[in-house]
Amino acid sequence: MSQSSQVVYAAVQGTADSAEKLEAVKQLIMHHVVNSDRWQIPGIFDMQFRLPTFSLHALMLIIAGGLLLYLFKFVYRHDQEVPTGATNLLESLVLFIRDDIAINFLGEEDGRRMAPLFCSFFFFILVLNLIGLIPIFASATGNINVTAALATISFGFMTVGAMVKNGPVAFFQAFIPHGVPWPVLIILVPIEMAGVLIKTVALMIRLFANMMAGHVVISALIGLVVAYGLAALPAVGLAMGIYVVKLFVAFLQAYIFTLLSAMFIGQIYYPAH
Repeated sequence: MSQSSQVVYAAVQGTADSAEKLEAVKQLIMHHVVNSDRWQIPGIFDMQFRLPTFSLHALMLIIAGGLLLYLFKFVYRHDQEVPTGATNLLESLVLFIRDDIAINFLGEEDGRRMAPLFCSFFFFILVLNLIGLIPIFASATGNINVTAALATISFGFMTVGAMVKNGPVAFFQAFIPHGVPWPVLIILVPIEMAGVLIKTVALMIRLFANMMAGHVVISALIGLVVAYGLAALPAVGLAMGIYVVKLFVAFLQAYIFTLLSAMFIGQIYYPAH
């Protein structure tokens, strides 16, 4: 049994001092939010593996990618004329993203062409969110580096993609509102250009903050049991309630990131609208 598990057990029994309790709560929270080089599987023996070449969150990215490859390669049946079971569920989600998000904001042609990007966003973020709710795994979307990488992809399509589609001149002209006096443009144009970067940061922070906050709150509630023993057991019920809410948030945040990415890219691609 690891030192943290021993302290948790001692706290419940009422034999741990305040310093040990505080350290146990700290370790409990840090285990879920810190991107370490160790993967600890809690249990009777508290197995711990050292990751030699990559971090824990990088391992979660690899696992999520592998699950998606397996899901769409072997579970999704491409030969079914009438989709059933898991194929029907996956196809319904793909069609929803294509028709109600991609085509809705980018038009028929661009929407169909970019639907794979938004499907990748949605399913990749969703799988990362869901496996982060499993106690033995970690939440990679609670790492700002991961959300920054995802948001940077959207930023690339908002800038380089828009230049390829409309040309560099038209891209920069989109930041100049028509009919505005030139002295006002000196202030307005930099604000409009900064808005692209602000949208990217908003994508990054929104996903990171929501996933991080949920894990911290749940860990803090469980930490009450460590700090106060059996008297704080009702906090476990509250933690379970928040856990159920986080299941909904896992889907919601994947949807919101995909929706906002399509909306922001569409605004740059079609500035006249």
